[in-house]
Amino acid sequence: MTGELMRREMDEQPEVLQRIVDSAAEVRDRVRAVVPEPLDGIAFVGRGSSDNAAMLGRYASELAAHRPAGLAAPSLHTRYSSPVDYRGYLVIGLSQSGATPEVVATCDRLRASGAVVVVITNDDTSALAAVSDLALSTDAGAELAVPATKTVTAEMALVLVLAGALGDGLAGATELAAVPGAVGAVLSDEGPPAALARAWAGYERLLVTARGLAYAAALETALKVKEAARIFAEGMSIADLMHGPIATVGAGLPVLNIDGGDPIASDARQLVEHLRTLGAPIATCTPHPDSTLPMPGGLAEVMYTIVATVRGQQLARHLSLARGLDPDHPSGLTKVTPTD
Repeated sequence: MTGELMRREMDEQPEVLQRIVDSAAEVRDRVRAVVPEPLDGIAFVGRGSSDNAAMLGRYASELAAHRPAGLAAPSLHTRYSSPVDYRGYLVIGLSQSGATPEVVATCDRLRASGAVVVVITNDDTSALAAVSDLALSTDAGAELAVPATKTVTAEMALVLVLAGALGDGLAGATELAAVPGAVGAVLSDEGPPAALARAWAGYERLLVTARGLAYAAALETALKVKEAARIFAEGMSIADLMHGPIATVGAGLPVLNIDGGDPIASDARQLVEHLRTLGAPIATCTPHPDSTLPMPGGLAEVMYTIVATVRGQQLARHLSLARGLDPDHPSGLTKVTPTD
């Protein structure tokens, strides 16, 4: 129960991310060659961790392209056979394996409905790649631990590259080159997540909050904690938390807040101050040295989503170990979830 598979794959992330940085210009050119003209909107399709990467893409692409972006609902197409006209839309399908049946089926149907389909997968010979107009590979190598790590951050990096191909409205989109080094720095700093895991190992619930671009990191951290540590963790927007669920927060519910800086920083500070009045155990993941899970300073807000996701992986792994579990092989889970 050492979690060595998960740790080894986490440690590969700087190298995987560097390959994406090195190929970013080529990827942007390939994407621009297939984008509909005019581009009416963008829709993302994914499940699990890929859906969390899609959430980052939803924010980033709308900021970059100034076009509506959202998450498609696969069941509308696989269960309800909804006849939606997708002409003028760019659809981005995400699946690490490229084998999730409903993601494949939804992308296939949306392409038949007029969309241009670009997919992001770790297997460019997969069924998902076969139903696309363009397949982008994460090139992350085989991933053996059940909790996805390096493939998730690679998907996030690629959706940011893709967003940069759609327009220049995403502040900090050109700063991806700094991310491999920042991820390497947090991976070499295991002390903070290990200490937090020891302090929180006895809790059965956990709340992870963020807002804006970092919301994707909150969702992914909560998923990793659920998978690896068997703690019922919930990722929630700060704004949604304040609309009712805040009533559930107290001394028995620890809260991890992720904050990548302006323009969301003031919301995060106000939340943390309010949580302190409720007596909730609080931890923060920010680029400030006094943070519980500190991140290196000097990055653009959007890039902190990837770095915070890595911090979340560390926390999930250490929570699993502190609870006497095996983070490599969570009970009841397999690498590919065959929903359709």
